[in-house]
Amino acid sequence: MKVLDLRCTHGHGFEGWFASSEDFETQLASGLVECPVCGDTAIVKLLSAPRLNLGNARAPKEAAAVAPVAAASNVPADPSPEARWMRAVREVLAKTEDVGERFADEARKMHYGETPERGIRGQATPEQTEALLDEGIPVMALPIPAALKETLQ
Repeated sequence: MKVLDLRCTHGHGFEGWFASSEDFETQLASGLVECPVCGDTAIVKLLSAPRLNLGNARAPKEAAAVAPVAAASNVPADPSPEARWMRAVREVLAKTEDVGERFADEARKMHYGETPERGIRGQATPEQTEALLDEGIPVMALPIPAALKETLQ
């Protein structure tokens, strides 16, 4: 298994796991490797240090004392901006109802009191978005990376 450090043209860094270097090159040439943040398929492989599996090596005492705290919190000490953004998008997806192409209609119904207010998300054309804003209905575009649109295995 090859774990590669990758970056898109927008500067988003991420890891990719591949069976081999050839597997990475094949998937890259086919446009199958994409940035999990923005969906860009113009990906470059960064230089990375090899991982050495030293099963019998012992961690220094200082590291051993810190490791349980990090493991218990299950949150990186300083997550990247991309990781924080992905976490925020996941939270929005979890706490809103997907109304699909009915978004503009549902937003209007809530705004005018025809239906209870709730968190919704969906699709709206630029014209529909402009009309909602003209009516004083707050809307915001939220690009969702393809990686979050499917169930992760």
